[in-house]
Amino acid sequence: MNCCRNSEHCSAYMDQSKRRRGRREGDGRKSYRPSLRKERSKRLSLCLVGMLPVLVVHGGAGQIPKERVEMASAGVRAAARAGYAVLQGGRSSMDAVVEAVTNLENNPSFNAGYGSVLNVKGEVEMDAIVMDGRTLASGAVSAVRNIANPIQLARLVMEQTSHLCLTAGGAGQFARAMGMPEVPGDSLITEYARMRWKKNLAPNANPVESQMGKMGTVGAVAVDEDGNIACATSTGGMLNKMEGRVGDTACIGCGGYADNRAGAVSPTGHGEAIMKVTLARLILFHMAQGMSPEEASDLGLATMKERVEGLGGVVTVDPQGRWAARFTSTQMAWAAAQGGTLHFGVFSGEDVTQDIGDPS
Repeated sequence: MNCCRNSEHCSAYMDQSKRRRGRREGDGRKSYRPSLRKERSKRLSLCLVGMLPVLVVHGGAGQIPKERVEMASAGVRAAARAGYAVLQGGRSSMDAVVEAVTNLENNPSFNAGYGSVLNVKGEVEMDAIVMDGRTLASGAVSAVRNIANPIQLARLVMEQTSHLCLTAGGAGQFARAMGMPEVPGDSLITEYARMRWKKNLAPNANPVESQMGKMGTVGAVAVDEDGNIACATSTGGMLNKMEGRVGDTACIGCGGYADNRAGAVSPTGHGEAIMKVTLARLILFHMAQGMSPEEASDLGLATMKERVEGLGGVVTVDPQGRWAARFTSTQMAWAAAQGGTLHFGVFSGEDVTQDIGDPS
């Protein structure tokens, strides 16, 4: 997914817009961004450099069964609309990514919140992270139980403590102290998750392959109208994992990273592989060297595949509002909202567009 396929057109447009901004702004402000004429063509709809706000979400990388493809696509589209509505209301990128991921956590089609995969004991343990690109503040939780929306708890860690991550029982104590309601563990378990857990108790089962296969970690990245960037990622982890296992999601630089100077990334895939290459930070390093979100995402994913044989996907955004949704797995459900247009896809090379107000 290349958000700027005609670089000459975009560069010329930005040069022109800068000249207009210089004529229209006499107070030195840099917040002016030109409004682009709404075009239906694919090329121009992807050349929205400087079109803020923008939000991109993913529903996990893997191989989605045919009967669940539409559910996954509908889920990410709904989450993108929810997060984008927050941005359109003038609220922050952090508000938007948390709203989008909360929406996905409440959707049983995804491996986060309600619908999380089960550990080897048949229980739900979840990880989540948020990061604010303006201040580099971050909050995360790992191996949490009985919390419907771990992403909201991660935000509380960022805003109400001096720590970056709380885990297991300590995270639960903190949730209670913050007044976050607990829910019964069974209320987070779907019949689909229970079926997969039982299936993968067999001695010859491959939990890594299965985790990449049917339900996904969820995440979002966004840039608000003030140019501030944020990311959020949430997961139930790896299917049939050992009790207490923590993957990439809760680890800053692995399961997410946001920096106003470079951009934001939310990954999905095999957590151990993502951690070995610190995927989110690796991609932003390449972007800081001048690569586009697509180029940096492809290089980061290629590095992970070459060095540790890991497959996965990412959603990425830069400070100018250019974005990418890239993956090396068979599929990844994703959606992006920008300039009143919703982009979405599941299969490689797929980019369907519709008006953001279209409920279909």
